[in-house]
Amino acid sequence: MTQISNEKKSGLFGWYFNTNLLLRILIGLVAGAVAGLIFGPKIAAVAPLGTAFVRLLKMIVMPVVIFTLVVGAASVHPSRLGRIGVKALVLYLLTSAFAVAIGLIFANLFNPGSGMELVGIAGAKGKSVTPPSMVDTLLNIIPTNPFGAITSGKMLPTIFFAIFFGIGLSHLRESDDDRVQNAAQTMFAFFEGGAEVMYKVVGWILEVAPIGVFALIAVVFGKQGAQAFGPLALVTLTVYASFICHAVFVYGGLLTLYGINFFEFLSRARAAIITSFVTRSSGGTLPVSMEVAEKNLGVSRGVYSFSLPLGATLNMDGAAIYQGVCAIFVSLAIGAPLALDMQLTVIATAVLISIGSAGVPGAGAIMLLMVLESVGLKVEPGSAVAAAYAMIFGIDALLDMGRTSLNVTGDLAVTCAVAKSEGELDQAVWEQGASVEL
Repeated sequence: MTQISNEKKSGLFGWYFNTNLLLRILIGLVAGAVAGLIFGPKIAAVAPLGTAFVRLLKMIVMPVVIFTLVVGAASVHPSRLGRIGVKALVLYLLTSAFAVAIGLIFANLFNPGSGMELVGIAGAKGKSVTPPSMVDTLLNIIPTNPFGAITSGKMLPTIFFAIFFGIGLSHLRESDDDRVQNAAQTMFAFFEGGAEVMYKVVGWILEVAPIGVFALIAVVFGKQGAQAFGPLALVTLTVYASFICHAVFVYGGLLTLYGINFFEFLSRARAAIITSFVTRSSGGTLPVSMEVAEKNLGVSRGVYSFSLPLGATLNMDGAAIYQGVCAIFVSLAIGAPLALDMQLTVIATAVLISIGSAGVPGAGAIMLLMVLESVGLKVEPGSAVAAAYAMIFGIDALLDMGRTSLNVTGDLAVTCAVAKSEGELDQAVWEQGASVEL
């Protein structure tokens, strides 16, 4: 990640800013885990520090999306932008389908929850959710009030409006009317300058990442303790094994298909991957992902400014795997294993509801409710299904770290593939060392 300055810092906190950011984050990670195990629930006192860090990241998400997406759309000819959009969308949906399938395969191999025979537990919370129809999902992409969509943090409507605004700006920049063309160039310069300002702010915010990481990890271990991987160790193992398999074979295969070395890609993308792991927010990591895409992976702004915000909204591969594994766990835990047709329903439902799912901490747990109900496993108060769901929810934070980092890895992998297919991947950048590091 970008440092505030290349100059050495002096003064009281000089040692902090002069230490490699990766080392600082690792220290924060380990110290947070140890502090959480030692102090237990009392460590919740530091939670505001973690919350503040995540809020700082989320604070800049919408400005970064708007500025970069408008600039990206205005920099690319509309016909070419259409190609980029179709390629990115198809790849995101395909990888999501593969993700659920891989999750189900691993779940059937490991059989997490088998033999538990849960019964209803008093006090289990029930939630009623209705899976969105395809028509409603598509219609909700079109904002009735763009400014309302922006202020409420609705990503897809904001992306829709920003793309149209950028395309309109692109046409005006080529106008035969000098007055209109000059006005368009001024507007373009405004958005381009705004994007650069936000990148500078990102650098400042990431300097406090070690403190935020310490607090976030400490609270997780303080609540879960050493038993976090106890009763649900097999679920955790199954989910993370699926994550690794998906990353290596799906993302690795995709990148290899386009002549990109997968392990080199991981090395260059690690700043965004680690950030997403500790913050559990693909949306909050978006500014870091954009900086990594441009400076470490050599992707042109015209590609990443469109595909990355789209991926932060559409690409939920980690959550899709999580839903597949957890649906099998819940069904086995209550003694009602899912038949093949029901497992296919899980795949279809998970891919559908991944469209527009918020890239924020815990989104996968809400999506899981919809998946369970789509196969008749209703989370009713006091039911065995509610008991099994509550168990999953108890370790959701631990699983969320892995699934979010997989989502971000997928966003960058698809972006690189699209950029390579469009001739917009700067090979000169790959011949240099990574400039955005932790």
